[in-house]
Amino acid sequence: MTLTTGLIVAGSLLALLGLAMLGWCIWRALAIRRAGETEDTTAQMQTLVAVNMAAVGIASIGLGCVVVGFIL
Repeated sequence: MTLTTGLIVAGSLLALLGLAMLGWCIWRALAIRRAGETEDTTAQMQTLVAVNMAAVGIASIGLGCVVVGFIL
């Protein structure tokens, strides 16, 4: 396997992982909203925002690897 193929494959896997995490974040946020306003809602949403930002970061790194793999 060449470097470019490895970058494209690894980047694709990272991008898919990030998208799956984003889907999970959406699903979890809807579940929290359906549960209604409780004392714990704000803390759960703040934790979810951190996970969401990590998912966006992982997806961005994956897409960056794919682009670099194509350029090389």
